[in-house]
Amino acid sequence: MTEISMTVNGKTVSGNVQGNTLLSAFLREDLRLTGTHIGCDTSQCGACVVHVNGEAVKSCTMFALEAAGTEVGTIEGQANGDGSLNVIQQAFQDHHGLQCGFCTPGMVMSAASLLKDNPKPTESEVREYLEGNICRCTGYHNIVKAIMAASGQDVSAIAAE
Repeated sequence: MTEISMTVNGKTVSGNVQGNTLLSAFLREDLRLTGTHIGCDTSQCGACVVHVNGEAVKSCTMFALEAAGTEVGTIEGQANGDGSLNVIQQAFQDHHGLQCGFCTPGMVMSAASLLKDNPKPTESEVREYLEGNICRCTGYHNIVKAIMAASGQDVSAIAAE
């Protein structure tokens, strides 16, 4: 076991991990931050996306040891300081960008990364960016609409599906 520490959602945390402990497992099992979902453990679905030093990372592809000393952001850290939904989360709610909710944390974290790098993406840019995230329920249309709305763009002309 190796002791590691990192900053998660603005708080310094530490724990003992084995060399093969995935970041997703450390977040969920050791820190009890269960918003980071495990869908495939093979980097296919994107349900486990978190931010490591500001970059979107599939946490099932990174060892917890690799994250030692980094700043990690999870879905639990996305809300506003008063606990209300941030603009992306609110847009997902307003535009029905979720159904079962399993992929939602990864989608929100990916959307936050996209909008940080590209504040006004086109529909095709959003769809391309989300290629690493799988949703089995929504057909992506309302997820794309929610992300575009979160960017401040007028989505009233986009028909609901």
